[in-house]
Amino acid sequence: MEVMEIRFQKAGQSHWAVNQLQVQAGSQIVVKFNHCQDLAQVVRAQDLTSEEVALDEIVVERTAVATDLTHAASNQADAQAALHQARQMVRQHHLRMKLTIARYTLDRHKLIFYFTADGRVDFRELVRDLASVFKTRIELRQIGVRDEAKLLGGIGPCGRQLCCSTFLGEFVPVSIKMAKNQNLSLNPTKISGLCGRLMCCLQFEDDMYEEAKAALPDYGERVQTVDGPGKVVGMNLLSHVLRVRLDGHEVPVDYDLEEIKQH
Repeated sequence: MEVMEIRFQKAGQSHWAVNQLQVQAGSQIVVKFNHCQDLAQVVRAQDLTSEEVALDEIVVERTAVATDLTHAASNQADAQAALHQARQMVRQHHLRMKLTIARYTLDRHKLIFYFTADGRVDFRELVRDLASVFKTRIELRQIGVRDEAKLLGGIGPCGRQLCCSTFLGEFVPVSIKMAKNQNLSLNPTKISGLCGRLMCCLQFEDDMYEEAKAALPDYGERVQTVDGPGKVVGMNLLSHVLRVRLDGHEVPVDYDLEEIKQH
């Protein structure tokens, strides 16, 4: 069957539904999800079996028309105003939480606020006050710092827009080992993103570095070169060049992998 991956926000969480309308990637559609009508964008459409993907309980109603897009833009403007007012109410309730963004569903049956906090927050009274002011169902969703950067966007150390806010749908685990594999500086300021966590892009080429590393002798390993035996003291994984300190010599020499024999 043909299914489609959809998102309610750019680079937001992915959901899967049957592609009943035979729409293409990039199309905007109106769907019914969690008892609310909402606007979603199709990320991709492809043939998958029910074993390959878990479908969400989403009813695809129609392709979005101009009035839907106009309504969504109006909702976005109102959500921004609601966010400003809600932040004032958070201060009035003396809650240790930071509201990040807000958005209405297309039918305005729900107003969703995303927030960050160091721990659990009792916001029950805040929700009641918000509901009385905005006259709709209120939902508060606590997110982490990576999600906050994803929603707000920004410019990364590379000079490009953040990967998480442009094309990444789900976060993948990133470890310090990935930085070590790529011989990067372990200075946190060099390998951390705007969120303060390890940069997501460390994972993109990790498999290639792992394969390259497996094909080369390890640091400190004894090898035989065309000029005699020595010990590996450095390497360039991508070019397959090893830096070897030959026995009886202080200055290391670079050798291509073809010039090396492992002991």
